[in-house]
Amino acid sequence: MFGKLAEAQQKAEEIKKRLDLITVEGTAEGITVTATGNKNIKRISIDPNLLTPERKEEVEDLLVIAIERALQQAENVSAAEMKSLMGSMLPGGLGSLFGK
Repeated sequence: MFGKLAEAQQKAEEIKKRLDLITVEGTAEGITVTATGNKNIKRISIDPNLLTPERKEEVEDLLVIAIERALQQAENVSAAEMKSLMGSMLPGGLGSLFGK
């Protein structure tokens, strides 16, 4: 049992390292947010045409949208990696634990 736990921890660390190498993007009308699969924001790119005092509130709203989209993409990648880990740790998936 402890061997399986140690193996799961090792695989989780491998996934975390892999997620650091994966980049995802969220965009919203001229704003692009780049993040890692571990949900770390790495870059924000804003179209220069948006950078006017009159558009400040619009840019703030677009930033929120782009960040949310990038983080959702990161969550999707992370979930896929974890599902892969669980599949390799439990042949037959979680249903095999319950006799299904």
